[in-house]
Amino acid sequence: MSSFKFELSHRDATTSARRGVFVTPHGPVQTPGFMPVGTQATVKGLTIDQVRATGAHMILGNTYHLALRPGHETVRKLGGLHGMTGWDGPILTDSGGFQIFSLDAINDISEEAATFRSHLDGAVIRLTPEHSIEIQESLGSDVAMVLDHVVALPAERDLVQDAMERSIRWAGRCLNAATREDQAKFAIVQGGLDVELRTQCARELASMDFQGYAVGGLSVGEAPSEMYRITAATCPELPEDKPRYLMGVGRPIDLLESVARGIDLFDCVMPTRNGRNGLAFTDGGSLKFKNAIHREDNRPIDETCPCLACKHSRGYLRHLFNAKEMLGPILLSIHNLTYYQTIMQGARAAIERGEFDAYLAEKKRGWGEVASA
Repeated sequence: MSSFKFELSHRDATTSARRGVFVTPHGPVQTPGFMPVGTQATVKGLTIDQVRATGAHMILGNTYHLALRPGHETVRKLGGLHGMTGWDGPILTDSGGFQIFSLDAINDISEEAATFRSHLDGAVIRLTPEHSIEIQESLGSDVAMVLDHVVALPAERDLVQDAMERSIRWAGRCLNAATREDQAKFAIVQGGLDVELRTQCARELASMDFQGYAVGGLSVGEAPSEMYRITAATCPELPEDKPRYLMGVGRPIDLLESVARGIDLFDCVMPTRNGRNGLAFTDGGSLKFKNAIHREDNRPIDETCPCLACKHSRGYLRHLFNAKEMLGPILLSIHNLTYYQTIMQGARAAIERGEFDAYLAEKKRGWGEVASA
């Protein structure tokens, strides 16, 4: 696996924040870093060039959705995700495990597989760990996630333990099924809000030959303080020389609080989903562009932001949303992704200076956030 390498260059003195680079066949990923979500081989509403201009190093696609439409064999024939989308940087694909959780009403879980009814046409889909890897190898991503079993929180300990132990067994099956040496495999730590179960899962997965490790099953209904507690307990159990990825997180404050606890990579639909609904993230908190206060405001969202949206006035952006023009959601999606990349770039620089704690405190003051638990 010589085409993959994770190098740490700096460790913060007062937190567990790390500065590094994850080298992949399609280029380096600077960490800590944020991955825009392109569930169906597109970051909604944006061209690949627009995504690249936000400063993104790596993007994400989803195994379940792409297996349904257009089908993984179709993606393979179109040159894999890189060829089909035109993105020449690294790509990570989720395994479909989150859909076991999010599509709970239409699935059945056994030791062998997760069985779904497609949300598109009701067709029965049987997803095994082996088939998840087969699909991801056809998609041609740089990083393939193992298939895991996610449960909603809070949940009974027996249920969480059963899902955690199944996730470990499925991780082993994914590893055994993999055939591509140019595709890294990342394991996923489960265990709910139970530190003992998280520790057990992390240790067992760390004993296997994975190129990276994710913390999964969080941001599914628990309080942020609980997510931070579990992340802080889990990271020390993971290999120091492998990237750590917190899946599906989150708000800007969640990213920086998790960086402080040792996380290197993030993904979330929040910047684009909120952008499509008229909300922009800034250092002074969020702005809601459907509100009348912006009607005659000539200022940009942020005078220091280089994105396309910030070349226009707040009043114009409000007009676009009120007129239901598609340009409004596009511009705010671009701004929010740019903002996420900007705070990650700032985090990397702060870690290099040995000042991450001060950087976090400054951002929290601007966002009006109180000290974390």
